[in-house]
Amino acid sequence: MGRRIALVCAAALAAAAVAQQVVIAVGGGGWLPGRQPWPYLLAAVPLWLLAGRPRPTRVWRPPAWPTRTPPWALLLGVLGLATAVWAALQDHEPYLGHEEAVYANKARFWLDGTPDAGWGTYRPPGLPALGLLALHVHDGVGALRVLALLLALSTLTATYLVAARWTTPRRAVVVVLLLLSGLGFLRRMPEFLTDVAATGLLVVVVYLLTRVQERAADARAVRTALLALPCVVLAAFHLRYGITGNLLAITLAALAAYGPRAWLAHGRTLLAALGILLAGLLPHLLYATHLTGRPLGLVLSATDQANRAYVGDGLVYYLLIFPYRLAGDLGAVVMTAGLVAAASTLGALRRRRDLSARDRRPVFLAATALLTFVVLGLATDGEPRFVYLPVVLLTVLGVQTLAERSGRHRPAVLGALGALALVTVPATVQAVAHGAMPAPTRQAHSTLPVARALASDGRPCLLVTGYEPESGWYSGCDAVTYRQYRALAAPPPGTAVSLITYERGRLQPDAAELAALTEGHRTETRVIPTDGTLGAATVITLRSEPTTSDATK
Repeated sequence: MGRRIALVCAAALAAAAVAQQVVIAVGGGGWLPGRQPWPYLLAAVPLWLLAGRPRPTRVWRPPAWPTRTPPWALLLGVLGLATAVWAALQDHEPYLGHEEAVYANKARFWLDGTPDAGWGTYRPPGLPALGLLALHVHDGVGALRVLALLLALSTLTATYLVAARWTTPRRAVVVVLLLLSGLGFLRRMPEFLTDVAATGLLVVVVYLLTRVQERAADARAVRTALLALPCVVLAAFHLRYGITGNLLAITLAALAAYGPRAWLAHGRTLLAALGILLAGLLPHLLYATHLTGRPLGLVLSATDQANRAYVGDGLVYYLLIFPYRLAGDLGAVVMTAGLVAAASTLGALRRRRDLSARDRRPVFLAATALLTFVVLGLATDGEPRFVYLPVVLLTVLGVQTLAERSGRHRPAVLGALGALALVTVPATVQAVAHGAMPAPTRQAHSTLPVARALASDGRPCLLVTGYEPESGWYSGCDAVTYRQYRALAAPPPGTAVSLITYERGRLQPDAAELAALTEGHRTETRVIPTDGTLGAATVITLRSEPTTSDATK
């Protein structure tokens, strides 16, 4: 009786999950908090397990066309879907956000010398360098966002190629579709940021390490993989310094899963790879030493920028959102299945030390995923975009596990995963477009009018504001925060300085502090009304000449 009740409840929750995604996909779901679906599937899975494995009289099989269509054609379909999603979301967030504008400003600085507002030496040069190429084609936001699309498509393609080697090509298509349907990944895919592109390179790093162990008898394959490894690591590092934590997690997981002896067996080639890596890092290490006095100074200073209340609050954040807020309801179920599979493999590894490298792979992938959460959670604040690599690895493990344990129901299970993921993608688009993107867009409705009103006319100008990167991009002026402005000995000579405060702005001084900043200067004050969430802006422009009373002193 209990199993029958569990079965009925599980079926009802699964049906509710599907119906919910369909409703959101067609534009409904406004009653949901943040337009994000309730995790019905996560609740249904334990009930399915409690009800026991169903025994249908016949096996349902999905339509024949997916099995007859070549995997590469299915992949092209997923990439086309990703492109359509990217295009649809551009209208909902057409303006560069804070982090995007930082990299965009640096790219434009290299292009024509426009001030690189918001840039810090702790940021890597890779994305601005790619952005410079894009701005050579077209000087505008569109070119940078198109570059973001190309980087996202390259990451999806790399994920497919790696997952196809670890599983099968058709399962790899399901993996990519699940990744695309996840809220964490889809939220940042349309933006000009480093995280999506760096994830694709990290997936390749993990793959090369598994190839070294699983092709250990093939000296040529091992040599190729190990010598390619530092090149991929260097590309990822100069794209995002934050991958240092990922690399530490990958290294620890590789030692734990395969054992130190398995790596020392390739001693000479491993030393050659480390030599290439060190040679590639040498310019960065010398530059960091020159600026900070420490070879790792820039990497550590990037960590110091973390907006955390205490050490470990990032880890607490990941524990609270795992796995639902990272991959959505469907992706969360698949990720959990991957963790369960890795746990069973770890139990087998403890009982038997003679497991093959291929059998140890699930332990390596799961250990990499979990250690990444721990390392990054302790080193910085928590954000879903920092942990795309664990999402990818656990999704691969989950799809493989569900396929292997489905027996004769494998086509039905994979078909159901793919079909539900197809429905989930437009549902996630709705959640992003109407739940996540309106806030930054409404904020831009305040910062943009001000930046454009103060746009550079060819003479040097400096904006002092809590929204310095985006204000710098849209005005063409240099921009600093109030804290940075206070650290200046004096306003730059010949520069028009404007102090900007909003009705509901952040990181801005009160009236007394503003009076101290303007003391000794002639000022011109004006109010710029806006319809954004920050409200109207008050702009105080400083005149370079002193006041009359100040001149008589």
